[in-house]
Amino acid sequence: MASLRGIKRDIDYLVSAVISDCYTCVILKKESQDQVLVLIHEAIEMRNSFIDRANHPAEKHNKHLVKKHYSALRTELFVKIDEMFLKLSDICKN
Repeated sequence: MASLRGIKRDIDYLVSAVISDCYTCVILKKESQDQVLVLIHEAIEMRNSFIDRANHPAEKHNKHLVKKHYSALRTELFVKIDEMFLKLSDICKN
């Protein structure tokens, strides 16, 4: 099982990658700035939600359920980050 510290680092790294690409899009396409700022706000809220969920697993004393919780959390993180990159891609195409 990966450490809690590693999961938190993954969350921070992936969300910061989305935000960094958002700022690049804002620099390149000034007309889509409002949409990108909304996406940045969503990314920050998602990061806070994932960190909170990582800090508070449902059943702390059952190792099997904790491992399952973190596995599901990591899977959901990758799906949400992919969705954010797709949204950003759509915004930048316009």
